[in-house]
Amino acid sequence: MPADRLHLVRHGEVHNPRRVLYGRLPGYRLSAAGRRMARQAADYVHGLERPITALVCSPLERTRESAEPFTELFGIEPVVDDRLIEPTNVFEGRRMRRALLNPLNWRHLRQPSRPSWGEPYAEVIARMDAAMTDAWSRAESGDVVVVSHQLPIWVTHLAIAGEPAKHDPRKRRCALSSVTSFEHRDDHWVEVGYAEPAVTSGAVDVGAV
Repeated sequence: MPADRLHLVRHGEVHNPRRVLYGRLPGYRLSAAGRRMARQAADYVHGLERPITALVCSPLERTRESAEPFTELFGIEPVVDDRLIEPTNVFEGRRMRRALLNPLNWRHLRQPSRPSWGEPYAEVIARMDAAMTDAWSRAESGDVVVVSHQLPIWVTHLAIAGEPAKHDPRKRRCALSSVTSFEHRDDHWVEVGYAEPAVTSGAVDVGAV
């Protein structure tokens, strides 16, 4: 039998004093508050009293670190899956407000529904679905925890809900260390829950793609 439920967990707050869009850049690790948030997410999942049999994460530092509390609580080492990584973005390493003031950058905004500034939403959705399906299928029973990033989690939610992938990044329902839960029924995903167990008041959350 495959898994019973799959939880998409977003990483905690990142140490980002320059407040740039960090994307796939190396060296962007969790802040002290981010580590607390990751622990709160793990505690929430532990409190569901459901057996966790598999742990999968993106290869970036912030997701690996956010997986650590799950390893401590459930005794499971994470499997790294590159398909869970943050999308590409031409504005990576820049402060968005400054970048958008430069007319030379406006060409990257010509197709927001694709989007023209980075990896197409359709490709992100496809690789996330493949990673989720593989993680689900590999588990013999119990629940799977998958630690990823805001945009991949959010467009996955939109796709499963049957909504357009085009969206306003400022209005994503995917807080730091949030938990979005799914089940696989009749060959398709069904969202069964969303929770924000971490205390995020005062958190800096400006670096997500």
